[in-house]
Amino acid sequence: MIVVNLDVMMAKRKMSLSQLSEKVDITLANLSVLKNNKAKAVRFSTLEAVCAALDCQPGDILEYVPDKPGGAE
Repeated sequence: MIVVNLDVMMAKRKMSLSQLSEKVDITLANLSVLKNNKAKAVRFSTLEAVCAALDCQPGDILEYVPDKPGGAE
C-alpha cells in the first residue's frame, strides 16, 4: 500500500495544515484526506504544488509499504 507521510514533512518544515492549504490553494478538507491516508488518488498537479510548498520530492511524501503476508494489516 502507499502511505502518505505529509504530516512528517509538514513537521520538518514547521508548517501547519492551514498554512499549507493557503500556499497550495487546496481546501483544508482535501489536504486532511491526503494527510490521513484516506485519499484514493492524488493528482500530479496537487503533488507538484505540495512538493513546491514543502521544498521536497514526491518520495519524501509518498512511501510504498508492502502488504504483510496473509493479508493482515
